[in-house]
Amino acid sequence: MNKLSSIEAINRARDSHISQMKKIELLIGGEEIENPTSVKHTECVFGKWFYNKDNQVEEILGSLFYEKMEILHTKWHGEYARVFEIFFTNRKTGFFSKILGTDKIDEMDMDKAKLYYRELQATTELLLHAISSSQRRISALSDSKFK
Repeated sequence: MNKLSSIEAINRARDSHISQMKKIELLIGGEEIENPTSVKHTECVFGKWFYNKDNQVEEILGSLFYEKMEILHTKWHGEYARVFEIFFTNRKTGFFSKILGTDKIDEMDMDKAKLYYRELQATTELLLHAISSSQRRISALSDSKFK
């Protein structure tokens, strides 16, 4: 992966996490979303890029930057899993549930989801900061560092 494609890939990864947060915001606002973000940290857009050995992310970023992003990204997905469980795992979404009105998130679960979302926002800020630092690092590296 050359320097330009590395910068573009990390930009897509950043944009993906921003998009994921918007999806969660829509859920909390009562909207339905399609294609929810994967709970597995290796299956989201960021994870697919980050853990793909062909991209040489660890070699390019260095172990300190890589480990910091890995910790934050894994933490983000752990926190997101709690929101996902409320909206997708525990929720009844069948035909009869919709007719009977039992497909709604109960008030206590919605309060939990809002709390989890605030925690997720804080982790997102840290992750986006780490991504920005990594972007600057990649931009400053010599082209010879890339294949």
